[in-house]
Amino acid sequence: MDSEEHACPACGQPVETVVKRHKTLGAWVPVWGPGPCHNPDCTACADPTAEQRQGEPHAADAKKS
Repeated sequence: MDSEEHACPACGQPVETVVKRHKTLGAWVPVWGPGPCHNPDCTACADPTAEQRQGEPHAADAKKS
């Protein structure tokens, strides 16, 4: 198993590890790899609502007000 942490190639922030599979000799084999980036400031961000949230204040900032 892969114990290293994966990072986003665009921003370098750590991303979660996801399990995919491929077929080898008739059997499905798990393959661990990097998941999508969820950093709203990243160009490779996979979250479609991140662009909408950029103009909104963050939840932590809203609590301070």
